[in-house]
Amino acid sequence: MALISKKKQIYPISAGLRRYLINYAREVDIPIHYHELLRYTSSIALYDSKDQDTLWETVFYDQSDREEIHLNVKKIYALLKAGGDMSVMNHLYVDRIDLCIYGNTQPFRVRIVNRINDNFDYFYIKNADASRVYGLELEHLLSPNRISYLVHRNTLIEEHIAGIPGDKFMRQMMEDPNLNPIRLSKEFVKFNERCFVRLLGDMHSSNFVVDVTPDFEETHYRIRAIDFDQQSYEGKKSIYLPQYFKENNILIELGMKCITPESMRQYQREERALIATRFKSSHKEIEDVLHAMEKDRIAPIQNVEQLRDELAKHYKNLDFLNCKNMAEILRLSLEQIMR
Repeated sequence: MALISKKKQIYPISAGLRRYLINYAREVDIPIHYHELLRYTSSIALYDSKDQDTLWETVFYDQSDREEIHLNVKKIYALLKAGGDMSVMNHLYVDRIDLCIYGNTQPFRVRIVNRINDNFDYFYIKNADASRVYGLELEHLLSPNRISYLVHRNTLIEEHIAGIPGDKFMRQMMEDPNLNPIRLSKEFVKFNERCFVRLLGDMHSSNFVVDVTPDFEETHYRIRAIDFDQQSYEGKKSIYLPQYFKENNILIELGMKCITPESMRQYQREERALIATRFKSSHKEIEDVLHAMEKDRIAPIQNVEQLRDELAKHYKNLDFLNCKNMAEILRLSLEQIMR
């Protein structure tokens, strides 16, 4: 069973990471920052359609602040979704701003609605944490998923990642007659492998979503991480393997029933080959990320020492013992798939 040792420390954006973000157009001047959204005057608990507490609170602002704040968050949405084309704002309005008071960085979530067709979208405004930024960028480069995010000073803007929350999927969808257990199990194996190779931790069922795509014959699944705070942070190898979280037991047990050990190893090899292809195609960007990470401090030294020892034993590769920081461990983990 995987257990997080204690609440993760938040690390500021370093000068090296800032240079990377500027070079790759992730650093963009934005009209409003996280701390300005804290000027709300009141809040109420947000409940879902089944009257369950979502652990989010909808916040309210004085009239004097509200118009300016709503205008500025619409501008941020235009930067995130339309490359700064402000004409998209003409038919948009801010329906709601929510705050998650239990989150590690207490994020704000903005609900944007198109008044023409009532279509809506979300995005998040958060305190920037270096671990999370590294996690977002590595997800963008090494996974099959593209990620839109922006950083300015100490504020992080993230797109909403659509999908059914993993815990909700396991509660409500496992008895669906259209469920394809083999495809779902295969995707969990591949997701497990992606997290382990790129050292993304804490992927229990509340930290990923399941994207379900019906096809004319089959149903396809994509499991996507939505929380990147535990990028290359923990010392325990098991934290980077979703298969060790008890919250994921339903998917794990499904896989044990539906796929053989030989099939599982085949899916692992397939995913490692895909990661290797992405590594080659984005080699410069990944090298630049790792170079910034090498000069950064994103984990306690005891976590670095524990992880390098456990991975040296796992891979039977003593080179891990020479790693001095999380970036060197990650580099060596990625090199394993190239061999």
